[in-house]
Amino acid sequence: MVELTEYLVKSLVKDPDTVSVKQFDDGEDIVTIQVLVNKNDMGAVIGKGGVVANAIRTIVQASSYMNHEAKVKIDIDAF
Repeated sequence: MVELTEYLVKSLVKDPDTVSVKQFDDGEDIVTIQVLVNKNDMGAVIGKGGVVANAIRTIVQASSYMNHEAKVKIDIDAF
């Protein structure tokens, strides 16, 4: 799921080299993916009203479900 998340986010930002995506296991059925982007790219990743961020979450969660993997939670932060 990290690769998919990274691909989606990097395709949205102006400087894809600054994007950092890491995975953390919170429990046996939940995986947290932390996305760090440049503060200048934060608007492109979040979108108006959070539409883009919700779309990213939906795509990654659907892919996880289709592959019978753990539930995914995505946190998007700026540095």
